[in-house]
Amino acid sequence: MENKSSKNQNWVQLPDGYLNKTPMFQFLLVCLIFALWGAAASLNDILITQFKTVFTLNDTATAFVQSAFYGGYFLMAIPASRIVKKVSYKVAILVGLMFYIIGCSLFFPASKTATYSVFLGAIFAIAIGLSFLETTCDTYASMMGPRESANQRLNFAATWTPIGDILGIVLGKYLIFGEGGNLADKVAHMSKAEAHAYNLHMLQLTLRPYKIILGVLVVVFIVLLFTKMPHAKATSGATDGAKEVHPSLGETINYLIHNKRFMMGVGAQFIYVGMQTAVWSFTIRLALRVIHGISDAEASTFMIFSYIAWFVGKLVANWFMNRYSITKVLTWFSALGMVCLIVAFTIPSVIAVYAAIATSFFFGPEWPTIFAHTLDQIHEKKYTETGGALIVMSLIGGAIVPAIQGRVSDLSGSMQFSFIVPAVCYALITIYFWNEHRFEKLHPEEVQEH
Repeated sequence: MENKSSKNQNWVQLPDGYLNKTPMFQFLLVCLIFALWGAAASLNDILITQFKTVFTLNDTATAFVQSAFYGGYFLMAIPASRIVKKVSYKVAILVGLMFYIIGCSLFFPASKTATYSVFLGAIFAIAIGLSFLETTCDTYASMMGPRESANQRLNFAATWTPIGDILGIVLGKYLIFGEGGNLADKVAHMSKAEAHAYNLHMLQLTLRPYKIILGVLVVVFIVLLFTKMPHAKATSGATDGAKEVHPSLGETINYLIHNKRFMMGVGAQFIYVGMQTAVWSFTIRLALRVIHGISDAEASTFMIFSYIAWFVGKLVANWFMNRYSITKVLTWFSALGMVCLIVAFTIPSVIAVYAAIATSFFFGPEWPTIFAHTLDQIHEKKYTETGGALIVMSLIGGAIVPAIQGRVSDLSGSMQFSFIVPAVCYALITIYFWNEHRFEKLHPEEVQEH
C-alpha cells in the first residue's frame, strides 16, 4: 500500500487521503499536465475562427467545437472517477494522456478528409482524454499535501493552465494564422475552385501545433509511467495497512445530491465554465467585427492578452486569498468581471474588446477556487473522487453557454450584443459567492479554507 512511508518516498499518507507534505517533483509533474490541457483549450479559439470560413458556418455552428470539447468532459468524468477509485490517480492520468495522444493523432486523417464532423470527432477524442486529466488532476493536486493548504495548492497548479493557454494561442497564431491577412477576405475574392484549394491548404496548417503537442505528450507519458506517485485516497483507519474505502456509486451519488452546498457549487461551476468558454470563444470574432481591417493573426493577439490577464489575475487573487476571506475576494472579482462584460456588450468600439480582455483578469481565481471550495463541502472524504467527477461534469456548461451566445449573435445580427449572455452568467456567479460569504460569516466554524 502506498500510504506507508518507506525509503523510496518522502511523504506519508494520512487517513483522509491528504499527505503530510507535498512531494515536489510529483506535484510539478501534475502541474505540467494543467498546462497541457490549457494548450488544447486555447487552440479551440483558433479553430473556431478558421472553421467558420473554411466550412462556411454561422456563429451557432462554430460553437459546436466547444460542444464536442466539453461534451467529452461530461460523458467521461464519472468513468474517470471510477478508475481513480478502483485503481489509482496515476492510472487515470495515463489513460487521459493516451486519449489526448489519440485525439491529436486524429487531426492527421481529419485534415485529409476535410469535413467538419471528422474534426469534431478528433476534438471529442481529445476531450475524453482531458476529462480524465481534469477529473484526476484537479482533485489530485488538492490532495497532494496537508489539508489546510489544499486550496492554495490547487490555485498554484491552476496557474499553469494560462501558461498552456498562452503557448497554445501563440502556436495557433504563428503556425495556423502565420500567413497573415484575413481568411474570410481572401476567400471572398477567389473563384470556387481556388477557394476550395486554399481552404484545404489552411486545414493542413492545423496539423502544425498538434505535432508539437503530440511530442510533448509522449515524453510526459513516459516520465509519468516510471515515476512513483502518491496514492492520496482516504482509508478507513490511521494504522499501517488501513483499508481503502470504496462506497458504491449509488451511495455516493445519493450523498452528493443531498449535499446542498456541494450541488450549489456544481451549478456555479457549470455557469462559470460556460461563461469563460463563451467569452474566449468569441473574443477573436468580436475583434474582427469591431476593428475594421484587422487580420485573423492580429485578432488572435487579443487572446494572448486575455490569457496573460488571466495569469496575472490568478497571481493577484492568490495574494488576496492568502490574506482575506476566499469567498469575499471572489465576490469582488466576480462583480468587477460582470462590469467588464457590461462594457463589452454596450460600448461599440475597440473598448469592447479591451473590456472582454479585462474580464479574463477576473476569471483568474474562479475555476480552481470554485472546485476546491465545492470539494471542501464533502465532509465524508470517501466520496471525494466521484465528487470531483461531478464538478468536472459541470464543464458541460462550456458546450451550452457558447451555443446560446452564438444563437443570440445570429438572431440579433450582433456579435457584440451577444456578450450579454456571459454578463448575465457573471451576475449569477457574483450572487453565488456573496451568498457563500454570508453563510460563512454566520457559520465560521464550518470554514475549513483558512
